Amino acid sequence: MTKFLQFDCDLDTFIEELQKHLNKNNKKIETLLGQKEKTYANFVKPLEMMDEYLEQFFTPLSHLNAVNNSEKTQKVYTEALPLITEYSTQLSQNIEIYNAYKEIMQKEQTSLNSEQKRVLALNILHFELSGAHLDKKTKQRLQEINLKKSELSNNFSQNLLDATNAYEYIITDEADIEGLPKSEIENAKFEDDGVVKYKLTLQMPSYITYMTYGKNRAIREELYRAYVSRAPQNAKIIDELLALRQEMSQLLGFKNYAELSLATKMAEDTKSVLGFLENLLENSIPQAKNELQELQNIAPHKLESHDTSYYAEILKKEQYDIDEEEYRPYFEQKNVIAGMFTFLDKLFNVTCKQVKEKLWHEKAYAYDVYENDILKARIYLDLEARESKRGGAWMHNWQTHCIDEAGKKQLASAFIVCSFPPSNDTNPSLLRHDDVVTLFHETGHTLHHILSEVNENEVSGVNGVEWDAVEFPSQFLENFAYEPQVLKIFAKHYETNETISDEMIDKLVKSKNFLSAMGMLRQLEFSLFDFKLHTKVYKGDEVQNLLDTIREKTALIKPPKYNKFQNGFSHIFSGGYAAGYYSYKWAEVLSADTFYTVVDENIFNSPTAKKYQNIILHRGGSQSMQELFHELMGRDADTTQLLRLNGIIK
Repeated sequence: MTKFLQFDCDLDTFIEELQKHLNKNNKKIETLLGQKEKTYANFVKPLEMMDEYLEQFFTPLSHLNAVNNSEKTQKVYTEALPLITEYSTQLSQNIEIYNAYKEIMQKEQTSLNSEQKRVLALNILHFELSGAHLDKKTKQRLQEINLKKSELSNNFSQNLLDATNAYEYIITDEADIEGLPKSEIENAKFEDDGVVKYKLTLQMPSYITYMTYGKNRAIREELYRAYVSRAPQNAKIIDELLALRQEMSQLLGFKNYAELSLATKMAEDTKSVLGFLENLLENSIPQAKNELQELQNIAPHKLESHDTSYYAEILKKEQYDIDEEEYRPYFEQKNVIAGMFTFLDKLFNVTCKQVKEKLWHEKAYAYDVYENDILKARIYLDLEARESKRGGAWMHNWQTHCIDEAGKKQLASAFIVCSFPPSNDTNPSLLRHDDVVTLFHETGHTLHHILSEVNENEVSGVNGVEWDAVEFPSQFLENFAYEPQVLKIFAKHYETNETISDEMIDKLVKSKNFLSAMGMLRQLEFSLFDFKLHTKVYKGDEVQNLLDTIREKTALIKPPKYNKFQNGFSHIFSGGYAAGYYSYKWAEVLSADTFYTVVDENIFNSPTAKKYQNIILHRGGSQSMQELFHELMGRDADTTQLLRLNGIIK
């Protein structure tokens, strides 16, 4: 059994080492192709593991670039990207490998197991979607497109990070920070020539805090304007990316990028996706309008975009007598982590034990994960915001559970990254409940990857899972962050150790779907914009015009003209969600349906929870999620459960 990898990334030698890896791989490919009798064991398996080892080598660099970003990581990552993209593109277009896979699939049809057949089927599909079967000139153009796309996506992300880090707003009047949580006031406080001042930034904890609690409307508008107008240079990148995606799609025989995107997803066609989104929209609009009217009733002026979070907090407190700041002492970061681990133990018999490991930052921690007392994986947690770290939250897989080419078992590992309020010697990291939900969400992704029992790495864990199903396990787990018997495990006051009261839990649960229909409209706006944007070529003002057209229905408060949301929409321009942002809602149907079944069975005694562990978590991408969900529930997913989860229908 192989040990877990040591986290190490030598930036000085990385490019040289990467080039050696790629040269070695290319020689190995030649050797493998030179075999007269190609089989799954002597051809497919070595290629699979070759990709796994390259990913293991490259991941620390991409991770560092996201969590300890510096001029040096940027430089090395920017140099590495074209090398890895060119290699990957050439590999994915290699007609000899494509033909060998088809031949092995046909020749060994009766002797291959279902995992191996899935590996071959997905590879054959991916080769075809990479243009392996096309002429030399077309393949060359596709390679150029892929190189340019990866460069543009990286630039988009870097522009956004640079713009976020470059902005600060200095407050000198203490009246302007009145009402902010004490911990955030302390984080913002600094002295300049003996004068106490307060620095606000566009980092998530700082930005969200002022938009929610800041009484000075002019400052809220200034922060909002800065946030929604970040990185204007990304508009040009969007034009280039959209044109390249359309050209690529047509070269591969699709009408548009949306159709190409759906070739590897659960959704059948573009009509199915748009119908799904429009149906949710129609069901949500009436309640959303009522919610907005309630908000408007308490505001002394016409609501603008920079007002909603502030007045929402006031209304939430009025309706539910709930003040988020009262809850934060019950969600001290370390208590939440320990409590979440206890919950996982009770639900899945999964335990996490901290191990000493030298990592990339003093606030990063490693844990070994055991399932039924058997060592299964290692996870790394890096949860606090800092300037060198990309905003948001994510899970990134590193090692994948599989049997290697020598017949040895490899265990899985993954990173969980969040942007929680930073702790220091005098202030603990006190989370908002939304942060708790985020932690559960990313842990859900992590369990999906690390608890896999699949032996083929390309369909193990999150690998091989359809993109519109990949959010299912994360959304499933996040729902438990609202369950009373789960909250009681970890919601304890960090100073008194007092468990959160039933009254506070009741208020939190009742407030869960506060303004949920407005939230649904916002997500549907993003989904519709993304999907329609990829059904034909939009350029320049046409991008904004499309968004404005969608907003006529989804945005009950008209955003100001300076709102260029698209320039910061990293999910689709530097992440993997292009023509796939709808996946969040698509997967949420699966998660809501499963979640309610488990809750109705009393959570910790739920047979469905055990089936979920054995079918969904253990089998990863070894079968279509459509098949796995049918096996789990014995039927198709019930769409109305999503509306129920959001309180839009009872």
